Amino acid sequence: MNELKATVRNILGKKVKTLRQEGFLPSVLYGEGVPSQSIAVPYRDFEKVYKKAGESTLITLYINHSFYNVLIHDIFYDPLKGVPLHADFYAVRMDKMIRTMVPIEFFGESQAVKNEGGILIKVTQELEVEALPKDLPHSLRADISILSFLESKLLVKNIILPQDVKIFAGLGEIVAIVETPRSEEDLAALEKSPEETAAEVKTEQEIKKELKEKEKQDVTAVE
Repeated sequence: MNELKATVRNILGKKVKTLRQEGFLPSVLYGEGVPSQSIAVPYRDFEKVYKKAGESTLITLYINHSFYNVLIHDIFYDPLKGVPLHADFYAVRMDKMIRTMVPIEFFGESQAVKNEGGILIKVTQELEVEALPKDLPHSLRADISILSFLESKLLVKNIILPQDVKIFAGLGEIVAIVETPRSEEDLAALEKSPEETAAEVKTEQEIKKELKEKEKQDVTAVE
């Protein structure tokens, strides 16, 4: 279990800048049946716990003589420096199912990428799941070694699903696909003007959009 100690803070508003200078991250605790509290956590401790837990793994948050089972619910970052400026901790009930987004962890090696020069496109980076707080996974594992030929697809049904965890997505939804390498014509198009290139060469975003549209047509047949 990941653990983090916090203290109640009385410093609010613009004055929280002094907390940050002293190495503390201004935060808020709230949740079902839990009064909202303004707190502060040591910045270095928060970084270590967040690296391990992310936003989908349960954390024990100690405040004075009390403790709460929480998820890191939201983080506000400095737009220039990219460092956390504020964090929300959401207290959960251990006996109540909870929905949250969980990142996908891709592993393995695709022979289509390695031997045929295919382009691996990760269509989805996270999925919504439901589980009891104690069963929430840190990540959902997806083995790309099943992508053995060009245009092969990894679907939601191929995700390694932990016990007692439910995914809110169609089993036929595409998670990743190996695209055929660009032809000489496509490569030549890259040397054209930006306007011509944009018109003739598909971007990754466009490919994902096409896959989503095709997926809607195929999902009924797949399931």
